[in-house]
Amino acid sequence: MQTNAEQSSSPPSSPQLSPRDLAHVDGALHMHTIDDSSLQARPAPFAAGGTRLKEFDQSAVSSRIPSGTATPPISVVGIGNKVAKPDYSEAKIVVATVGLPARGKSYLSNKLMRYLKWLEYDVKVFNVGQLRRSRARQLALTTGQRGSHNADYFSHQNAEATKLRDKLAEDSLEMLIQWLKDGGNVGIHDATNSTRSRRQKIERRVAKEKGIVVIFLESVCDDPAVIAANVALKVSSGDPDYKDMSPEMAKADFLRRIKAYESVYETITEPHLSYLKIINVGNQVTMNHIRGYLQSRIAFYLMNLHLKPRSIFMSRHGESQYNVEGKIGGDSPLSKRGMAYARALPALITDNIGDAELTVWTSTLQRTIQTAQLLTYNKLTWKSLDELDAGVCDGMTYEEIEQAYPEDFANRDEDKFNYRYRGGESYRDVVVRLEPVIMELERQENILIIGHQAILRCLYAYFHNLTQADLPYIKIPLHTVIKLTPKAYGCDEERYTLPIQAVDTHRPKPRATKQPDDIPQTTSRREYYADPIVA
Repeated sequence: MQTNAEQSSSPPSSPQLSPRDLAHVDGALHMHTIDDSSLQARPAPFAAGGTRLKEFDQSAVSSRIPSGTATPPISVVGIGNKVAKPDYSEAKIVVATVGLPARGKSYLSNKLMRYLKWLEYDVKVFNVGQLRRSRARQLALTTGQRGSHNADYFSHQNAEATKLRDKLAEDSLEMLIQWLKDGGNVGIHDATNSTRSRRQKIERRVAKEKGIVVIFLESVCDDPAVIAANVALKVSSGDPDYKDMSPEMAKADFLRRIKAYESVYETITEPHLSYLKIINVGNQVTMNHIRGYLQSRIAFYLMNLHLKPRSIFMSRHGESQYNVEGKIGGDSPLSKRGMAYARALPALITDNIGDAELTVWTSTLQRTIQTAQLLTYNKLTWKSLDELDAGVCDGMTYEEIEQAYPEDFANRDEDKFNYRYRGGESYRDVVVRLEPVIMELERQENILIIGHQAILRCLYAYFHNLTQADLPYIKIPLHTVIKLTPKAYGCDEERYTLPIQAVDTHRPKPRATKQPDDIPQTTSRREYYADPIVA
């Protein structure tokens, strides 16, 4: 069955499926085509304003302690526990990309890797181009021989080079399969894989491995502006293939490389394959034989991506009364300095966004709503953006928690990401809660999120591909706006701190060898060489 949303002027009557809904689909999603217009027609079920989120908000009972409520009695004992990482050992998938050069394959690969790693799957990209450059560099270092990888190398009339390229693709796939057998969950084979014969080789090789399946991910792009931008990025971003060429020569050579691949390119039409075909980065998506929870999760995520230029602004609420008192959680109002931040915030945002459209997202807690009250943009409230629930410790200071529950206080310091408050949440729980927010963020354009420290740490870690160990110690200070600009291979970041004093609520990692300032710096620059293990 094939359904093309372009043939219908009205949106589908059934709501979009969340990743968990997709897990319960019986059988395959067989040759289903979705057009971007249907994706944008209504909010996702758990999106701000979505049907499922409204039901959740209406039925939810707040466990927050009002700001005037006394702290819990010291007699309460055994408040927390550590949450085990989900067992993903049975998840073994090869995602093999398909497409011409400059069509966004590596963009999709890296976005998918970042998303699944944020959800704690073990994911790795095996890029054939990186392997080729690494081996060429090693050959040059050991023998002094420098091979030419200009457009002639990629011509399918060049039998010797074709044999070398096939060997690189096969070696990369073998490394990927071995990595999966050693414990990995999703290995992404980032290559052109642009002919039926190449895809058949991949299919046959993976079929020899028990418990490993393959999905092909084809990126098709016929938008001249997007292709031109990708070509410009390729020749201007330090690609070693064009080290000794002028920009004009590099562009001409790369266009010749594309022509060489176009001469043999065969789009996926094999009816028996499991595949996703992404046209113009999400404008249209075709799915064939997508089975199971993880495959459906991958498909749903990729359906929501787009390439439109945008900025994501993040800000904690203004300083709250509980911040001043050193208490965690609660639903206290802003302090006087917090209100001053709320008054100053509109000018800062306007200076950065200009006349562009912007939507403001807040939690349901009054300190975020008060911070946003003078902003004139459209506002949406998310229950999912509420602060990490501290359970019975809500409304206490850290000193009170340490005195009342010393063992649990120590356990949280020892493993902050996994520690769950009794009757409350862990950082891991918050990541799961925020998955629908990530899906909606990928669908949207300019967004300002006025949130809370733990929430913004989780979102920040997603965009910068930071580890779970680093996540709880990311510095998100009060009265500071963080501007993230998504790029092809990461995010650019700017921070704007308003000159309004506020307390410092950051707690560094105790007795840690890696201090918060040592959290890895991220970059939107493309990596052109494989890591030492792959090389």
